[in-house]
Amino acid sequence: MLEHRLKADLGGGDYGWLKARHHFMATADGNPAHRPLGALVVWNDDEIAPGTGFPMHGHENMEIVSYVLEGAVSHRDSVGGQGRTEAGDVQAMSAGTGIRHEERNAGSVPLRLFQIWLRPRENGGRPHWGTRPFPKSDRAGQWVVLASGMPDDENALPIRANARVLGATLKAGQSLSQCCSDTRQGYLVPVLGAVRVNGERVEAGDGVAMTRESMLVVEAIDDTEVVLVEVF
Repeated sequence: MLEHRLKADLGGGDYGWLKARHHFMATADGNPAHRPLGALVVWNDDEIAPGTGFPMHGHENMEIVSYVLEGAVSHRDSVGGQGRTEAGDVQAMSAGTGIRHEERNAGSVPLRLFQIWLRPRENGGRPHWGTRPFPKSDRAGQWVVLASGMPDDENALPIRANARVLGATLKAGQSLSQCCSDTRQGYLVPVLGAVRVNGERVEAGDGVAMTRESMLVVEAIDDTEVVLVEVF
């Protein structure tokens, strides 16, 4: 079953320094139809103005994966984590028993990123943060696992959720498939261009929630980049 969440129907708003779109209901005035998908509770498409960002604040018992689309995000946290993650790359933070952090756009151009929040498989644990590059050339025509709670995904950033975050780039006319199962759920967002997901046209910025699909087939109408979260 596919649930097509149109960009125009997403919650969010324009706060001056922040332009946000919420694929899942993140605030009381969000779209009530956009409920969590298993452990996946937040997928925000954020644009942050230069010289601004989220000031130091706290989280606990949440896995937060940030996929940078444009610009770069500068991270600093209360357990010594500090770094800069550029477009195409990924950072992941396990809040565990508690962490405070800030995410800022120290550059001169807008920062755009997906912020993906997943509930951990169990609460607690030592908080940590990490980042690493994922060259888009490595994702050409194939899925690459970017962050994962599965032990076999050794090259991915580790998270403590029963989930994986994958990315792929496709040229117009290319297609890509992914086996699913009755117990696996997924959510896919095209970063640019348009795609067909199991035959349904999906524009950049839309989202597709998937449940009880035996196979996921993504066909590129335009040159595109897609991000997929699988929840087990």
